[in-house]
Amino acid sequence: MKENGIIRIGNAGGYWGDDPHALRRQVLGPLDLDYISIDYLAEVTMSILQKQKSRNPADGYARDFVTQIEPLLEQILLRRIRIITNAGGVNPEACAAALAAVARAKGLKLRIAVVEGDDVAPRLAELMAEGVDLRNLETGAPFQHANQALAANAYFGAMPVAEALSFDPHIVISGRVTDTGITLAPLIHEFGWGPADWNLLAAGIVAGHIIECGAQATGGNFTDWKKVPSFNDLGFPIVECGRDGGFTVTKHPGSGGLVTCQTVREQLLYEMGEPRTYLTPDVVADFSSVRLEPDGPDRVRVSGIQGRPPTELLKVSIAYADGFKSGGALIISGPDARAKADLLAQVFWQRLEAELDLAGIPRLEQTCTECVGDDATHRRLSPRHPASEILLRLSARSARRDGLELFRKLLPSMILSGPAGVAVTGGAPGISEVVSYWPALMPRDLALPSVRLLEERGTGRLEQVHATGPLPWPATPGPQPVAEPADPWPPFPAEGPMARLPLMRIAHARSGDKGDTANIGLIGRSGPCYAWLRDHLDAGQVKRWFSDHCLGPVTRHPVPQLWALNFLLEETLGGGGTMSLFIDAQGKTLAQALLRCELELPEALLATIAAEDLPCPGELAAQGSPA
Repeated sequence: MKENGIIRIGNAGGYWGDDPHALRRQVLGPLDLDYISIDYLAEVTMSILQKQKSRNPADGYARDFVTQIEPLLEQILLRRIRIITNAGGVNPEACAAALAAVARAKGLKLRIAVVEGDDVAPRLAELMAEGVDLRNLETGAPFQHANQALAANAYFGAMPVAEALSFDPHIVISGRVTDTGITLAPLIHEFGWGPADWNLLAAGIVAGHIIECGAQATGGNFTDWKKVPSFNDLGFPIVECGRDGGFTVTKHPGSGGLVTCQTVREQLLYEMGEPRTYLTPDVVADFSSVRLEPDGPDRVRVSGIQGRPPTELLKVSIAYADGFKSGGALIISGPDARAKADLLAQVFWQRLEAELDLAGIPRLEQTCTECVGDDATHRRLSPRHPASEILLRLSARSARRDGLELFRKLLPSMILSGPAGVAVTGGAPGISEVVSYWPALMPRDLALPSVRLLEERGTGRLEQVHATGPLPWPATPGPQPVAEPADPWPPFPAEGPMARLPLMRIAHARSGDKGDTANIGLIGRSGPCYAWLRDHLDAGQVKRWFSDHCLGPVTRHPVPQLWALNFLLEETLGGGGTMSLFIDAQGKTLAQALLRCELELPEALLATIAAEDLPCPGELAAQGSPA
């Protein structure tokens, strides 16, 4: 621990495939970091890694981690930075062995702690026989895919990682530990926080949530992107945390990007769900209690966070084989690009149906037509305009492969047998396996973590030095009452001149996914802007705007302290994950769609927005926005 009692934790990756140079910039930057966390895992990632391991027992982890850390190992050891990552995927020991091999080649000896026990796939039948109800957490449907399961992993939290840190390793490698847990763990270890320190643990969860997606907290994917001074050498987030649970979000001085209350609010709203009940294995965090304030250039102070005991259940992510899908595209040029695209798509699907019938193959389960460049992501929310060119994207899904074989062969045949001006984008598209995501719950005492310390001892291989048995979960009290968040903002008076303006003028936003549910956080540019949105934008209006996208209900959650409304749009992402045929299967573009929608509002409301929070000039023209 540093002499001033502050622990610095940086993030160097928010997903498998993130910036390959982020770790270098975090390690070599001007601020001294104590820990760096790197998140590689998503639900679909686990199934991909499981497939790799089934083909080769030495695979099943994020190989990028070893590649990125290899040239930095000397500096990491010299600077005494500890690395915590869930890059182990479904094979943490193989990841540790690969890392030790590259260290050995450099003449370095590593202590690597491995957190295991999250893999419950071999026990699915046993768990179901014991009465564990693996109903879908989102739909309530019973689980009937045990024979198709490719991976099943319980979500561990920070406690086993904190146990791993007690062995004083250089690097901690885990399987399915939560994104927030790999940031909370060093705070538990350094500050001695206990399992009943719920407010402190919740603060660590919020810190982890802010930095878990990498540069999304430091200007990446930011609504007001024109305010970001530079996207080159983008600074990844760093949290400076104190024993009392307060912390500051920042980045390395001189790096690209931006840290403001706006960028942090957007990341807080990202995939938040129900704000008062952010569930983790360690604590239930109340995001409605978060307070933000500026703390200097590229610094935001976070405080006031409250938490309560976790539940007796763990989330289980199950991935199962669910058929096949294929998709390809053709470029349609103008004039009349949209009319040509519509005609070509109509003819293609009619021809395909005829060929399927002729071959005696069942019709495809699901098809999708998207006109990229006109309305593929925002659909009817896009202002109508004459597109000069369109990427016509056609895709389909089926339980059987034979129908998709006809699909893939027919698509390139349309190049010379449809309207004029069709450009070639490639040959026949490929066919990929669909891996569907099934979230469920299981009793936490049926999925117990364990920790092993592996160390180089001059024998040319990693040797086990210490090991724990299964780690018991702390006892937790029963459900705690949840108070409605205090809302300090009075209604803003509807006085003076009124104007119909896009929401971008008074709000910014961030969107993402939870399975088939889209999460759109809409954040007022001032407290009064939030009050106007609270009083004039309900779930019904959002449902009407997104009627082309959302097949299920819409729920609204106010978050007054963050000037925000969080909307959950169920049945919006075509099944989500790899099942979806949509070009935007994770709802990343839906925040921008909401911001282009219009509301009637008093012009005096615009005067409540501070200069630094005003929307960027020309960011969105009001003309043609949907009402």
